[in-house]
Amino acid sequence: MISNLLTMNGYGIFVWSSFAITFLICGIIYYKTRKTLKKYEKKFAKEIQELSTRQQKTVLEKSKVASRILSSYNKTI
Repeated sequence: MISNLLTMNGYGIFVWSSFAITFLICGIIYYKTRKTLKKYEKKFAKEIQELSTRQQKTVLEKSKVASRILSSYNKTI
């Protein structure tokens, strides 16, 4: 029963290799996207830190996204 699942009448090598390649590519894309996101979060946090205290409060009050980015960025420091 399991051998039939693995071999799939001779097509198993093609099916399972395509699954492996797909998962590998999805993992690579996820890693690159996460890395790019972290880079932009770090750049954004640096830009916010360069603002005056009053400007920082204004940005954080107006933008929920900014406050979430900064809170997640502070957790990783």
